[in-house]
Amino acid sequence: MTTVGQVRGRERRVADAVSAHIVRTGRMPAAVELAEVVGVAAGAAGCALLVAGERHGWGRAEGPWAEFPVEYDGETQGVVVITPVSVGSLAEVARALGPVVAAIRAGIDTDRLRRDGDAAARRLVDDRWRAAAEMERERRGLERDLHDGAQHHLVALQMSLALAAHVEGTPVTDLLDRLDAAERVLLDTASGVLPVALVTDGLGAALSDELSGHADVTLDVAGLRHRYPPSIESTVFFLCLEAVNNAHKHAPGARITVTAGEQPRGVAFTVTDTGPGFDTTAPNAGLHNLSARAAAVGGTVEVRSTPGQGTTVSGFVPW
Repeated sequence: MTTVGQVRGRERRVADAVSAHIVRTGRMPAAVELAEVVGVAAGAAGCALLVAGERHGWGRAEGPWAEFPVEYDGETQGVVVITPVSVGSLAEVARALGPVVAAIRAGIDTDRLRRDGDAAARRLVDDRWRAAAEMERERRGLERDLHDGAQHHLVALQMSLALAAHVEGTPVTDLLDRLDAAERVLLDTASGVLPVALVTDGLGAALSDELSGHADVTLDVAGLRHRYPPSIESTVFFLCLEAVNNAHKHAPGARITVTAGEQPRGVAFTVTDTGPGFDTTAPNAGLHNLSARAAAVGGTVEVRSTPGQGTTVSGFVPW
């Protein structure tokens, strides 16, 4: 028969053991640690802590079990179950464990919320990429594609016609070829078809195919060593073309350098010109188009320019 003195002695040992554990480790115990400390100090065969819908046990899971609710701040935080100890022998200790079990419960709830948040973030990223891929297959991006792709050829044609107006001997066949190229791009884009080189050979080949005819453009795509998801390749492709197109319109005669390469987390590119530069704080529809296209797939674009010192457009599109 267990006497009152034995019960109180056991409660004292359990309370002292919990306090000593906290002092020794310098932190609140984890749920399974608390179950072990209580069980060992009480001389039990098994002990468990039921908290936040989870069971954290130590020792043998054999009954009969005695249950002791743990309360704190007017609310039940968990339950200590122990075997084989007579009912009531740890009631006072259970009440004293209130702050400890409340801290354990808060930690479990926080971890659960963090996991749920991480899972929700992953689902959001997956949904965003699926939406971006679907957008590439539909015609909702038609206006931007016309602006970034076909206009690139039309601006080049405009420059050639302007040159023809001042320089004799400009071959008409070259102008007609440029006009045919612009017409093909318009038809392809209106049909929702990406450039053949981009679909079949990838981003590097497509940029080379589009920009090789411009004597003022230097292209470096050696860093593009693989094929990438269609949404990445098409986004970087049109971003580079629009940046080159902007340079042709606003910095005629400037040297333009286009660089694109693979990084551990995605594809990066820069388009630099030696033109007159501009004030980046002024409203600019071209900059808005660049940012909007990149943002559609989680990418970013930065434009650095100072009057008289040229312009650099840099961007990054993540996997």
